[in-house]
Amino acid sequence: MAFARTCSVALVGVEGVVVEVQADLEPGVAAFTLVGLPDKSLTESRDRVRAAVVNSGNAWPQKKLTVGLSPASVPKGGSGFDLAVACAVLGAAERLDPRTLADVVMIGELGLDGRVLPVRGVLPAVLAAADAGYEQVVVPEHAAAEAALVPGITVLGVRSLRQLIALLTDEPVPEEDPDTDTNRATHTPVGLAGTLATIGTPDATAAHHDLAEVVGQIAARTALEVAAAGGHHLFLQGPPGAGKTMLAERLPSIMPPLTQKESLEVTAVHSVAGTLPPGRPLVEAPPYCAPHHSATMQSLVGGGPGLPRPGAVSLAHRGVLFLDEAPEFSAKALDALRQPLESGHVVVARAAGVVQLPARFQMILAANPCPCGRCSGRGEDGTCTPGAIRRYQSRLSGPLLDRVDLKVDVEPVTRADLTATVQRGESTHQVADRVRQARQRAAARLTGTPWTTNSHIPGHELRTRWHPAPGALHEAERDLERGLLTARGLDRVLRIAWTIADLGGRDRPDARDVTLAIQLRTGIPRGAPMAIAP
Repeated sequence: MAFARTCSVALVGVEGVVVEVQADLEPGVAAFTLVGLPDKSLTESRDRVRAAVVNSGNAWPQKKLTVGLSPASVPKGGSGFDLAVACAVLGAAERLDPRTLADVVMIGELGLDGRVLPVRGVLPAVLAAADAGYEQVVVPEHAAAEAALVPGITVLGVRSLRQLIALLTDEPVPEEDPDTDTNRATHTPVGLAGTLATIGTPDATAAHHDLAEVVGQIAARTALEVAAAGGHHLFLQGPPGAGKTMLAERLPSIMPPLTQKESLEVTAVHSVAGTLPPGRPLVEAPPYCAPHHSATMQSLVGGGPGLPRPGAVSLAHRGVLFLDEAPEFSAKALDALRQPLESGHVVVARAAGVVQLPARFQMILAANPCPCGRCSGRGEDGTCTPGAIRRYQSRLSGPLLDRVDLKVDVEPVTRADLTATVQRGESTHQVADRVRQARQRAAARLTGTPWTTNSHIPGHELRTRWHPAPGALHEAERDLERGLLTARGLDRVLRIAWTIADLGGRDRPDARDVTLAIQLRTGIPRGAPMAIAP
């Protein structure tokens, strides 16, 4: 009996599990058996591996071959096990020294000609290997930069199985032509391609979008700045062409860059989803995801055959999820957002298993006031009846809107605004600098707590540990007594007020901040100036 083992990684959601790949050769009729709960794509690796080994100039063992994947209870899928299976088989056949394989993690798909092709999820796989104590990984050459993001890991990027065999046996390494198809592992998964309209980072989708290009819209610009500074969700309502989409596209550019930890989290999600841009292994800016209103619930929260894959809420992790024409989304899809909005993650249960995916995002909802988009809300300006307007607006459920901190009416742009020759508004750079300073003030205040932004602080903690100026809450308390605010609404007003105070450079919110916060929360004018007072 000949035996060899090496390691690979199985992905469950965005978490990796190190899998021991064992190969056993015994005398008998030539056969290849793969065990250990593989899916169909992994079962097909038997043919890929056999062809790759033979076309790499090595003999295929004509014996009874059994390849086991341990632990057998973990579902395994994908083509990333090919490289480990091939090396384990060659180790059992004594073409490779089994001792050189035991402590190496191998990730990669094999082409029939022996090329090592890129796969999704390299970063979370290497992170799992590092957490398990492994120090050496072998990955496709195109994924080497992504794998090298993990500290303490020695990364070997190879182009072909021939090169890897030569390196493991101290033979001359053959030259291989580089694979020019670098986008192969970055294609959007089937099932999401038709529903996700825009997936990316500000570098790709909003690098040339300046906030100064937005004409007018003082209230909406103020709400956008507050949303960026405090991590608040935002609802923009207004007629078509008023600038709702322009504002949403510019939110990521005024948000602070991701920290190193956040960058790794976001990159891991996009690596699993296959949406990492070529040549950019690390996502450093907040992502921006704008699914089409025809998106299904599975494409929003995650799904697909077998173990669920990340949906739009996970692709927007640490960034922005923009739902344009929000009332046109299905009610089931919108209600599915309520859990991740509160918890920061989404739990997807399928027959193949239960997966928890990260989903800490900022949501922007945009909607017209009515189906035709021209009514003022009472039906006299457009063609919609009051009943049609009520039915249209009721598509956004109360529980969902109650989780949105800021609600702003976006007014139509006037001719005077469009033809003005003076400076129309602050640039992205100016607003982003103010947002960064506000985030720093909030982070300093929240040092030693599990929260970093005002929107994440529980209401009880906010009321008992951080107090506004004396008398600042009188107007909000009166609204609570009159039923204009709920208890949850009062907490959200207080969070918004703290964010406004941080933007204004104050130690705690005063009555002006609370009044503006109520106005931004309810969308009802209170006479407060729609600007951040220093």
